[in-house]
Amino acid sequence: MEVFVDEGKCCGAGACVMAAPEVFDQRDADGVVVLLDAEPAEHLHAAVREAVSVCPAGAIGLR
Repeated sequence: MEVFVDEGKCCGAGACVMAAPEVFDQRDADGVVVLLDAEPAEHLHAAVREAVSVCPAGAIGLR
């Protein structure tokens, strides 16, 4: 699994951080998503898929 984010689409809701805090964080200044791990371990895949599905801006994708 490879994760990518589109910072330009991010609205700073933080749903990704709540779903997968090992993979996502937010910038302090504006709340925009920060990708911590572009290739997360298999045990995190379900959480990452949840983060993708709950992102209100569609700013997270998988390859």
